[in-house]
Amino acid sequence: MEFKDYYAVLGVEPGSGESEIKQAFRRLARKYHPDVSKEKGAEDRFKAINEAYEVLRDKEKRAQYDALRAGGYRPGQDFRPPPGYGGPSGFGDGFGGAPGGAFSDFFEAFFGAKARQRSAGAGPSPGARSGAGAGARPPREDQRLGFAIPLETAYAGGTVRIDVDGREFEVKVPAGIRVGQVIRLAGKGTGGGDLLLEVDFAPHAQFEVDGRNVLYVLPLAPWDAVLGTTATVPTLGGAVELKIPKDSDAGLKLRLKGRGLPGAPPGDQIVEIEITAPKPENEAQRSLYRQMALAFGDNVGP
Repeated sequence: MEFKDYYAVLGVEPGSGESEIKQAFRRLARKYHPDVSKEKGAEDRFKAINEAYEVLRDKEKRAQYDALRAGGYRPGQDFRPPPGYGGPSGFGDGFGGAPGGAFSDFFEAFFGAKARQRSAGAGPSPGARSGAGAGARPPREDQRLGFAIPLETAYAGGTVRIDVDGREFEVKVPAGIRVGQVIRLAGKGTGGGDLLLEVDFAPHAQFEVDGRNVLYVLPLAPWDAVLGTTATVPTLGGAVELKIPKDSDAGLKLRLKGRGLPGAPPGDQIVEIEITAPKPENEAQRSLYRQMALAFGDNVGP
């Protein structure tokens, strides 16, 4: 299989910090999200972006990947999993899976078995049976796995399918579930133990989560930020109109009350202003930039 250069996929350097990686993911995810992108091959590109972010945002996975990359592997090079790795585990679909399909064979080969080892049961439950003779029943153990769900499902609730060692389960997810909560499937673990699914949220193209609050970055043209405007802002419950005040600066945060994840009380959606200068497409537009440069001079900054 082909070695994946996750840094190249996101367009960042290997030494990039968490904020740089997050910004690169946001930018590319907005561009290639299948629901909005008209780019050829957008869905495949979006899956690759999600996979790269899933690895590079996680300190443990990133350290493992960096150690492998330091061994001299390069993009497109044939990859053979090191000893002790390999084999699909259902990890790609159950923990941060890219929308529309599982992770690549490379991800599964490198992280799949490791994920299964980390997710092994928490030890025998009370009343576990023992026995080493022929025909002895396997010990009853609770089995703990990471379980990443779409943010939309965390908001509205629903059913998510998960594959665990070749067995498929439908998991009912209540609205407003939070990261770190555990869903218990009785009797679905090793030897009749319980399957414990620890909830995480899959990376999202538009939103991030802070507790019950949802964070969204709104790109604005400079004139909209200066003159004020009304912008259509996506939320998990549907798009809303947000009034942008005059003289809004980059980094300004506006609050949509109650538009975060459900709860008691529900969270809010925090909208952060990001000012983006459009690229001129012709000489007339470039001329307008020259006029602005003459009008404003060095009047940049606070």
